Amino acid sequence: MHCVICKQGEVRRGTATVTLERDGTTIVIKQVPAMVCDNCGEYYLDEAVTERVLAMAEQAVSQGAEIEVRRFAA
Repeated sequence: MHCVICKQGEVRRGTATVTLERDGTTIVIKQVPAMVCDNCGEYYLDEAVTERVLAMAEQAVSQGAEIEVRRFAA
């Protein structure tokens, strides 16, 4: 599959670091399984991974974290 953003690179399985911000909380989630463009680095998450990432972020917000760094666990 070609990258939707750069239209040049090929998208391949890999991992990404996802950074999300909401209500004064910044969460960084490392080693997230993703499809990653080999040209521009844009990443795409599937639905199940996206749900997990959002749940992790919601948990950090609800715990009152200001900044949180986590590793995605399979």
